[in-house]
Amino acid sequence: MPSLAGNHKRAIKAFEKSGSWVARQGKHIAMINGKRIIAIPRGNPINAYTIAGIIIDSGLSIDEFKNLL
Repeated sequence: MPSLAGNHKRAIKAFEKSGSWVARQGKHIAMINGKRIIAIPRGNPINAYTIAGIIIDSGLSIDEFKNLL
């Protein structure tokens, strides 16, 4: 299975597969899935603990997110 740590582009593609879309971009990328708003930092690499928190905030489980990568 892929690790959680990685760049923001991989995370964006995975969240888009789950039904989220990019709402706005700046230092962080704001994504919406209709119910929740998440913010993904543009820094590379994103710390595994940071991306894990973002995944939980999005309503996905860690395993669901790994399958989307």
